[in-house]
Amino acid sequence: MAPNDPKQSSGGFFSSIASTFSSLGSAVSKSVNGVVGYEGIEVINPDGGSEDLEDEVTKGRWQQEDRDGYWKMMQKYIGSDVTSMVTLPVIIFEPMTMLQKMAELMEYSYLLDMADKTEDPYMRMVYSTSWAISVYYAYQRTWKPFNPILGETYELVNHNGITFISEQVSHHPPMSAGHAENEHFAYDVTSKLKTKFLGNSVDVYPVGRTRVTLKRDNVVLELVPPPTKVHNLIFGRTWVDSPGEMIMTNLTTGDKVVLYFQPCGWFGAGRYEVDGYVYNTDEEPKILMTGKWNEFMSYQPCDGEGEPLPGTDLKEVWRVADTPKNDKYQFTHFAHKLNSFDTAPKKLLASDSRLRPDRYALEKGDMSKAGSEKSRLEERQRAEKRSREAKDDKFAPKWFDLTDEITPTPWGDLELYQYNGKYTEHRAAADNSDSVIETNVESTEFNPWQYEDLAA
Repeated sequence: MAPNDPKQSSGGFFSSIASTFSSLGSAVSKSVNGVVGYEGIEVINPDGGSEDLEDEVTKGRWQQEDRDGYWKMMQKYIGSDVTSMVTLPVIIFEPMTMLQKMAELMEYSYLLDMADKTEDPYMRMVYSTSWAISVYYAYQRTWKPFNPILGETYELVNHNGITFISEQVSHHPPMSAGHAENEHFAYDVTSKLKTKFLGNSVDVYPVGRTRVTLKRDNVVLELVPPPTKVHNLIFGRTWVDSPGEMIMTNLTTGDKVVLYFQPCGWFGAGRYEVDGYVYNTDEEPKILMTGKWNEFMSYQPCDGEGEPLPGTDLKEVWRVADTPKNDKYQFTHFAHKLNSFDTAPKKLLASDSRLRPDRYALEKGDMSKAGSEKSRLEERQRAEKRSREAKDDKFAPKWFDLTDEITPTPWGDLELYQYNGKYTEHRAAADNSDSVIETNVESTEFNPWQYEDLAA
């Protein structure tokens, strides 16, 4: 943090509200334990106070008997990383995979185009950080995406000139890699989520590395997002918060943005609030940023104390697009496009998430089939693992290569994968082909498998 950080001084644009948010955040962490007789249960109503907790316990997506049974099954995992060790019921899933969830970050990619075009180095940071925040509207959904099968992929085209590819590159630990590119930027990510199950909540730590290269000046940006907490998993209505710091660093110049995601307090105080500053390489504030991560972001030039410059106005840089009304999974219009073949390329890879039968069944509302197909895919994956071990084989991703680089993150070290360029060659060949292959879920079998001779 900058030595002259305005949030730490007696003045500054945000100083008066920072202490208030801090106290509200600590208050919410003192919610009732041991409610309804279950040891370790913590229930938090983000829209109310302590007097509302007894009523909040009975709400949520679970029936009483299902809730009690699931709690008895899950309590042994308290304190554990449950990223992939627990078989979860389909009732808590949304018809999307983690690979598609990675692609949701591309919805407002025009902000990266603007970051590449601008001559102002500080507005470059405003645009790029607003892009990073824009996906949090989608991240507040409380349904769980499907864990990708090893070798599963997701492709996205027909959106802002982008070609996007993501691939599940490791099963234990679960790791994904992604690459997106258009004429203005290249995006690269290695992701390895880490979780801690706390009974009625789970902490999600974004172990990963996200970098964006702005092509005009070859500027490299690196993002460190805040952790996320999912509240009321079993008892009460599930909701998501992401209190902490988001840091976007310009590795080329040393400029950076530090934004504070405020914790939610009683009666929703501070919920969604984000504020912070763009700093130059000398850690002097140049632009203040403020907004709500589920709605909009604004900016205004500031002085060295973080105060708005006279004669300047607060200007909006991003606002969430209109969303469908009463959507079962709270999908945005863009999320629906990610399941559509309108955003799929010619000769879609058979390993693409759109083709997963469990995801597709859930999308169509067939919960029973979704559950049975999910179990079938997971068993096939276990069979592949046994065969791989018996043959002393190693899985090798197609579109990303494991590097020798290990990078530290706030939540642990990360093995890095890099895009190998082969997908660019594959896509060019497919796009230049005269043959037209109609791809749809009914006619194309989902196939991420390494071995073709195993029974499904």
